[in-house]
Amino acid sequence: MKRSPFCLLLSLALLVGAIVAPPAQAHKPSDSYLTLRVDADQVDGQWDIALRDLDFAIGLDKNGDGQLTWDEIRGQHAAIAAYALEHLALSTARGACKVAVTEQLIDHHTDGAYNVMRFHAACPDPVATLTIGYHLFADIDPQHKGLLRMEHAGVTSTAIFDPDHASQALSMTAPDRLAQFGAYVKNGIWHIWIGYDHILFLLSLLLPAVLLGARGAPTSTLKESFIDVLKVVTAFTLAHSLTLTLASLSVISLPSRWVESAIAASVVLAALNNLFPLFRGRRPLAAFAFGLIHGFGFASVLIDLGLPQGALMMSLFGFNLGVEIGQLSIVAVFLPLAFVLRGTLFYRRLMTGGSALIALIAVVWLVERAFDLKVISA
Repeated sequence: MKRSPFCLLLSLALLVGAIVAPPAQAHKPSDSYLTLRVDADQVDGQWDIALRDLDFAIGLDKNGDGQLTWDEIRGQHAAIAAYALEHLALSTARGACKVAVTEQLIDHHTDGAYNVMRFHAACPDPVATLTIGYHLFADIDPQHKGLLRMEHAGVTSTAIFDPDHASQALSMTAPDRLAQFGAYVKNGIWHIWIGYDHILFLLSLLLPAVLLGARGAPTSTLKESFIDVLKVVTAFTLAHSLTLTLASLSVISLPSRWVESAIAASVVLAALNNLFPLFRGRRPLAAFAFGLIHGFGFASVLIDLGLPQGALMMSLFGFNLGVEIGQLSIVAVFLPLAFVLRGTLFYRRLMTGGSALIALIAVVWLVERAFDLKVISA
């Protein structure tokens, strides 16, 4: 079978691009959690910012021993407050609100310790529309996102801030539910596209889809490969949707380190299955079993935001829809290329060599997460 150089290069870039991504990015992305309670012209706020992100931005670990103590954090309270407020602006139609920090604490989220900064803002007039300018870590981490929960007169609104949506105006009387839903759909898509552990798990399960015949012979039709992929993706989707929902509703809760370690282990096993027949024709069943674990990883974003039931269900549905769109876009690119290349020596080498490399990287992730180590620096 004649191979197209373009197809070869594109397919190689697709797999290698995911493989060579910095291992540190396989962890939970950088997020902060901003809660605002609006009452007339007064705003009370709480801003949870990861200590690891603040340490990177302004240097909290003064003795350089890799461990943050309460004394080190407390000694940097003024610097933390100044840095944070430089990157947050609240305003109404009549001008800027004056923001003052009232308290700083420490709290633990699913992915580690956070600095909790409480503040009070006085606005020049009763808030009808609050304009929020959010630029935290914009100069050092373009993937950082700020997740907002705003409460006013018993109504909860949500928003997601990133460099492309750094300023947003939120109405107190008519929250834009469609825009909020769309923001969580986009966040779900992005969560998949930067979640390299999820991507490599999915690719490991998809690689054999075009080699279903005896002794790994190429499949005869695209339909045959599509049906196999459909079984795997459907099983994975059902499983992670189930645990995403249960975890977000606080029905089930597991420690973050256990979940992240199990996700890394699932990538190892999925990749090794391409070298040794661990699942023996039961890849959809394996996809379902491991998808249950991946669902807990997806849920961490919504759990830490602490949304009330009504807003949570909308955000949950939007985020899950985004996750599905993100993974289907990967499948849509991967499957046609894999089918075209399925009979080539290149694809067979890609499957064995790529799977071995995926397994190796996932082992590094597993060691890092299980033992809280940093094997490879970002």
